[in-house]
Amino acid sequence: MAIKETYRTCQTTGLRVYKSAEDLIKINAVVAVVFLLVGGIFGIMVALTRWKAVHLLPADWFYLALTAHGINLLVVWIIFFEIAVMYFASAVLLGCRLATPRWAWTGFALMLIGAIITNVAVLQGDSSVMFTSYVPLMAAPSFYVGVILFAVGALIGTFVFFGTLVVAKNENTYEGSVPLVTFGATVAAIIAVFTIASGAIILIPTFLWSIGYVNHIDTLMYRTIWWAFGHSSQQINVAAHISIWYLIAAVTLGAKPLSEKVSRGAFLLYILFLQLASAHHLLVDPGISSEWKIFNTSYAIYLAVLGSMIHGLTVPGSIEAAQRKKGYTNGLFEWLRKAPWGNPAFSGMFISLILFGFLGGISGVVMGVEQINLIIHNTIYVPGHFHATVVAGTTLAFMAVTYLLIPLIFRREIMFPKMAQAQPYVFGLGVTGISLFMMGAGTMGVPRRHWDISQADAVLPYDFPGVANLLMGLNGMSALLAGLGGAMFILVAVGSIFFGKKIVDGAEKPVAEPEDAAVLSKYGSEEHPAVPGTLVLVAVFFITFVLYYYVNWKYLAEVWPLR
Repeated sequence: MAIKETYRTCQTTGLRVYKSAEDLIKINAVVAVVFLLVGGIFGIMVALTRWKAVHLLPADWFYLALTAHGINLLVVWIIFFEIAVMYFASAVLLGCRLATPRWAWTGFALMLIGAIITNVAVLQGDSSVMFTSYVPLMAAPSFYVGVILFAVGALIGTFVFFGTLVVAKNENTYEGSVPLVTFGATVAAIIAVFTIASGAIILIPTFLWSIGYVNHIDTLMYRTIWWAFGHSSQQINVAAHISIWYLIAAVTLGAKPLSEKVSRGAFLLYILFLQLASAHHLLVDPGISSEWKIFNTSYAIYLAVLGSMIHGLTVPGSIEAAQRKKGYTNGLFEWLRKAPWGNPAFSGMFISLILFGFLGGISGVVMGVEQINLIIHNTIYVPGHFHATVVAGTTLAFMAVTYLLIPLIFRREIMFPKMAQAQPYVFGLGVTGISLFMMGAGTMGVPRRHWDISQADAVLPYDFPGVANLLMGLNGMSALLAGLGGAMFILVAVGSIFFGKKIVDGAEKPVAEPEDAAVLSKYGSEEHPAVPGTLVLVAVFFITFVLYYYVNWKYLAEVWPLR
């Protein structure tokens, strides 16, 4: 028998929104934005220190800020928001109550307490071990306790998501298969279980080591297992933000996948192969065979890359098909020119898609080649790459969907609409600069973790080319621009949530114009879509990919010239 619980019917989409799910989505999203602000401030400090002309922080504060930046943005902000997304993709999209709300609140409390404990440990100055927390660097025991508590809370939230899927199935709140967005969120949740389990396997012994109960943690063993947690965290993000791409395309344009079965198959490839990418952080480590490295970094013959390329075709393809059905059929790109670029949800999503594919995707596959990796490993190229994935891809997609969640879940109108329209462009431009300039400087050998790129305190000083210093200065300017875009987002989001005009039932203004109000919960595939414009974009992507791949092999050949 179904448990009775109060719900409302969304006037825009027709979906049932239960209060327990609504409250938990709100609190997780709000706390996520708070930690986005905290991590962003530390990130600007790091960028201004790497800018030679400014060199803001001394060494001890630089590593403290770098640790706080990584923990708060790569873990805390993103996972809090992903929990909100999972509750939305299950309880809201399936129109059912949330399973075990008390456990969901328990998970939230553990995540919040853990995040605060870890931040306090970092700010006290004795846990500047950076995001990777490599041994033999030792943080305060409270640092590891906080991370473990946060991970346990996230795991509880993930299991609440799975339980909600069971509730929806048992109470028959949907017909047929779960919606594609829910399917993608399920893939993210499955990867999350693997990721958190990997973290527990290594961080619990490391905590015991920090309090003296374990005498020794093998460095190579730590790195191998830790990256199954550290890099797989990004694979959760990939599945989550691609689900959001599909969601926003559906809401803003009524778009359907070119083939829902193919899109689901691409998500399944992620479960089987995406975590193998963790190995590209280990390509110069001794004790691991070349066969293991090559197999893993090829993503098992690039099957995970195939999944991403499928999404890279079907998301813009679905947009083109929907636009052409509306009559935008002139030439190759009228559908793109006439897209709703003034809607920050759509513009943020599409910029996220382009930047993630061209900057994050291409650079990630190239740096996963064992031979090429040698010339960029542990240079600033690496954070340049993951700013293209985690920030340009995931964070911008999360910002974009927030512009939909505020009217639908918080039931508030967007404040400062002009600022909201400009925000994705400002943030996207800033992050593009960060990624490109760091990857360029990394190609010239600028180190990843050194607080002073001038190497002024080195025993054997080394002067990088003047262009490298210029690139790091441009990186600092780009960070300021991205920080401005982040501040614009936070101002719009917080202002709208707390002070935006309330949307009254029966008088809701649509935040989108879907072809069908049920498009959020029922998909299906486009029938015989013609997407010539998308095929041209895909061709440009492949040409860029091949040229960049060739250029990096050329760089490698120049490192080891034949005599």
